[in-house]
Amino acid sequence: MGFFISDALAEAAPQAQQPGWAGLVLPLAIFAFFYFLFIWPQQRRTKEHKKLIASIGKGAEIVTNGGLLGRVVDLDENFVLVEVADGVHIQIQRNAIASVLPKGTFKAVKKKIAKVDKS
Repeated sequence: MGFFISDALAEAAPQAQQPGWAGLVLPLAIFAFFYFLFIWPQQRRTKEHKKLIASIGKGAEIVTNGGLLGRVVDLDENFVLVEVADGVHIQIQRNAIASVLPKGTFKAVKKKIAKVDKS
C-alpha cells in the first residue's frame, strides 16, 4: 500500500516466464566456442609434448625452452644431462625440453662455432 503510482503499475505487470532451453543456448554456445578455441588445442599440445619427452633417448639432439642446443648424454625419470659443448654438461628438467632436432644438427653447429673461434 504505497503512495506511489509505480507500486500500482508494478502489481499489474504480467508475470515473466522462466527461460527454458532457449535460455541455455547462448551460454552453451559460448562455452563450446571457448572450448574449441582455447582448451582443446592446449590439451592436444600438452599430449604431443608428453609424447616428445617420453621418446627422448641417449644421443638425441634437443633444444631447451631457454634456447640451449645440446646432445642428451644421460637421462633419468625427471632430469636430463645434456652436453652443450665438448666437456661441458648441464642438467635440466625433462619438461624444459622444447623440441628434438634431426640427427647431425648439433655436430654442424659445433663445426660452425669452431670456424668462428679460429677466425
